[in-house]
Amino acid sequence: MAAGGGGVADPLSPAGVPCAFSPQSQAYFALASADGHLRVWETASNRLHQEYVPSAHLSGTCTCLAWAPARLQAKESPQRKKRKSEPIGTSNQTDLLALGTAVGSILLYSTVKGELHSKLVSGGHDNKVNCIQWHQENGCLYSCSDDKHIVEWNTQTCRVKCKWKGDNSSVSSLCISPDGKMLLSAGRTIKLWFLETKEVYRHFTGHATPVSSLRFTTIRPPNESQPFDGITGLYFLSGAVHDRLLNVWQVRSENKEKNAVMSFTVTDEPVYIDLTLSENKEEPVKLAVVCRDGQVHLFEHILNGYCKKPLTSNCTIQIVTPGKGKKSAPKPIPILAAGFCSDKMSLLLVYGNWFQPTIERVALNSKEPHMCLVRDISNCWAPKVETAVTKVRTPVMNSEAKVLVPGIPGHHAAIKPAPPQTEKVESKRKLGENELSIEERLGALDIDTKKEKDDLPQTNSFPVLLAQGLESNDFEMLNKVLQTRNLNLIKRTVLRIPLHAVIPLLQELTKRLQGHPNSAVLMVQWLKCVLTVHASYLSTLPDLVPQLGTLYQLMESRVKTFQKLSHLHGKLILLVTQVTASEKTKGMTWPEQKAKLVYEEESSEEESDDEIDKDSDDNWDEDEEEKESEKDEDIDDENEEEVEDAEEKDEENGEDRDVASEKELNGDSDLDPENESEEE
Repeated sequence: MAAGGGGVADPLSPAGVPCAFSPQSQAYFALASADGHLRVWETASNRLHQEYVPSAHLSGTCTCLAWAPARLQAKESPQRKKRKSEPIGTSNQTDLLALGTAVGSILLYSTVKGELHSKLVSGGHDNKVNCIQWHQENGCLYSCSDDKHIVEWNTQTCRVKCKWKGDNSSVSSLCISPDGKMLLSAGRTIKLWFLETKEVYRHFTGHATPVSSLRFTTIRPPNESQPFDGITGLYFLSGAVHDRLLNVWQVRSENKEKNAVMSFTVTDEPVYIDLTLSENKEEPVKLAVVCRDGQVHLFEHILNGYCKKPLTSNCTIQIVTPGKGKKSAPKPIPILAAGFCSDKMSLLLVYGNWFQPTIERVALNSKEPHMCLVRDISNCWAPKVETAVTKVRTPVMNSEAKVLVPGIPGHHAAIKPAPPQTEKVESKRKLGENELSIEERLGALDIDTKKEKDDLPQTNSFPVLLAQGLESNDFEMLNKVLQTRNLNLIKRTVLRIPLHAVIPLLQELTKRLQGHPNSAVLMVQWLKCVLTVHASYLSTLPDLVPQLGTLYQLMESRVKTFQKLSHLHGKLILLVTQVTASEKTKGMTWPEQKAKLVYEEESSEEESDDEIDKDSDDNWDEDEEEKESEKDEDIDDENEEEVEDAEEKDEENGEDRDVASEKELNGDSDLDPENESEEE
């Protein structure tokens, strides 16, 4: 993705084809297309210079490329002569082009010889190479991969010089400091390494998605009064996948500040970045960013500290076709890459398509905020006359021959006699000659053609349209298919798509899930069908986890808030149901009913008196009952005492009787009544 030292091809980005301008003079433009071919174009004449097809171009496609740095020939002492057995000098590395592949190998291609120079395989990477960087001085090569490792290569011996683990996840981008002593690596977080000791010097927060480009923007720090150690105070730029912000970071002496100091905002995801280095504090940094929507945004800013708001572009460049006639509107032409020329006042634009790009040099005008260039590229895309004329001859039909045509079973097309054969010159079709339309040809075959009112695609053509839209990245064609709401149609389409289109479809659905919520609802239905129908195929892919990593993170971030939303949804449903129930009860009218019997009570004063009397009567009755119960208890006690007294008296009377009987026997019975009464 990045220009200059290295490029990264994002697998989720169809526009991120590996490409780069040659260093310094930008005389050549190299690109590795999706078919595995390496093409080198001359920027001055817009002519194809070389084309190279690797032996494993289908299985090991090119994922990144980088030009070797342009350096002068190594100086040698006059006393000592060079031996034949010594390795090749560094002067012939200026024409080398390093290609990283999807299988982990690195190819070194010589543009001067037009052949493969060497191949770096043994002891290297086990997975896709994401980025390549050349060292400015010693000719070493640094590469990073999805296998989480960074490898330092010796290009002269084609062997691994050092290999270490760069991150817990895949390492997606690299960049070497201007003094050649430090190395920036990035997965999601950004690390600054010492190249000698392979130790981490600084950590930076990075981006939410994998970093796709890293570039140093300054050579000298803005504060020149302090001593410069080669890295402290320098600024560098980073861009990430599916991120419209380019962050600028500063390497500081203390390890406290880990966040970006400023950011640049663009209209879409950046697919190619080029910049001019700032050599002093007064020189601004010029930045050219090519976005996925085909526009180029130009920035010019002096890096002098922290800036809170994201900076917008100073100029935007677009290219369109001239609209011929009233009906044909101008159509945008996508810009594929852009690079600053050596004078820093002009820009090289690469636009059109990847197989036949157009390279043009455009002078920059800082006063205009928007530049729209009108270019006619129909001549570039149209085939030549020799290829347009068909070489297939139609056979001459005999009157006795029967022709079978598609149509209703049992249908026989009318056989017309062959026209008389004329001279061969007249039988050849000429360009510009009026030809019959398809409808007229079908009418000549007597096949009924039904004109449908709607121009919508049919059910059986949905899988074909979906596969073609994924291959060509046609936005309108994909919208026609993916915006359907019929579940049965979605299931049938997913069942009929070819297996090689499953992963691109998942990547397209992941990209659309991050858009508007209305479109996300439709994409979830498609995603559910794809994962259920093609689960067995997806389970056989070895690199499924890195390919669906963005989808997994997106789903995990959405699910985190689901529990809170469900709680809130339940509370809102309770409130709404209570409010509606209360409104219904308020608005209800009860039916009028006439009473059969009406009882009218007396006045409130009489009621109160009656209540008081009743209360007093009740209290009186309760008191009387208590008193009666107490009296009964007293009477029982008295009766018991009387019974005891009576028993005692009976005993005394019995004793008196005995005494009296004894006296009578003894003759002492004559007693006075008074004495008797006293005794009693």
